[in-house]
Amino acid sequence: MAEPERIFTLASLLVVPGWLLLVVAPRWRWSARLVGPVILPMLLSALYIASIALHLPHVQGGFGSLAEVRLLFSEDWILLAGWIHYLAFDLFVGSWQVRDAQRLGISHFIVVPCLLLTFIAGPIGLLSYLLVRILRRSASIDALPEPAAVA
Repeated sequence: MAEPERIFTLASLLVVPGWLLLVVAPRWRWSARLVGPVILPMLLSALYIASIALHLPHVQGGFGSLAEVRLLFSEDWILLAGWIHYLAFDLFVGSWQVRDAQRLGISHFIVVPCLLLTFIAGPIGLLSYLLVRILRRSASIDALPEPAAVA
């Protein structure tokens, strides 16, 4: 197995316990330590930095056009860095969703589908959670009593 392939497998497996903790044990103190913006996202970030620092200077391509991006990501180490980027940010967003929902009193039962969507397709999961927040806020505002009329 080639080195980038091994690191791809390692990084992909590394996030699984974090996502499981977010779904099944969101209030456990170790969930916050491992998944919140601490251990797992830091490990992924270190892998990302190493891949970029060691390999980006030696590849062609860039971010100025789609053709340059395609060329850039044709190099396995840079493609791996892109994958790790997604893994780290999606996990970070999932941990924020859990913490934010706890702070706002949103049922974890409602957050779990958002977490699963974030794991599978990050922006869709983020949008779904943001919609839950908006709907919850609207429901909370609608539940407020009308202000008393001033006589």
